[in-house]
Amino acid sequence: MPTPIITRSGYLRLQKEHDHLWRIERPEVTKKVAWAASLGDRSENADYQYNKKKLREIDRRVRYLRKCLSNLKVVDYHPQQEGKVFFGAWVDLYRESDDQSLSLRVVGYDEIFGRKDYISIDSPMARALLGKQVDDEVTVMIEGRKSVWLIEEIRYDTDDKL
Repeated sequence: MPTPIITRSGYLRLQKEHDHLWRIERPEVTKKVAWAASLGDRSENADYQYNKKKLREIDRRVRYLRKCLSNLKVVDYHPQQEGKVFFGAWVDLYRESDDQSLSLRVVGYDEIFGRKDYISIDSPMARALLGKQVDDEVTVMIEGRKSVWLIEEIRYDTDDKL
């Protein structure tokens, strides 16, 4: 089970998605379902079937977001975090073995979808990074391969500060 924490910006994004689905998309789709139902035979009515399915998807996502938002704990930035990797940190990494650079942000599970530069606090990389500072080497085992990274920079977003 993922750790139930989230950055303030992530929480606000989920809240905005919920509000948009509930106040804008759902009423529009509900009107389309009602209109299509008024046309008669629903078994062969593609508009009715499509919009009814879309309504179920919206309702499923709204239920998930409501449950999620009530269970998540928002973790804000605190000045004591400066200089070390903690939740919400952006970390610039470098791997000498293949001259690869990487910039990642350690966030909650519900924030990683659709973002290649976000990693879950529960991931092996995030666990290895926590508490480290600039110029520390971090060794991560992923899929049986050992990878050594050097921390080049640590920073925090200003939108997640108190």
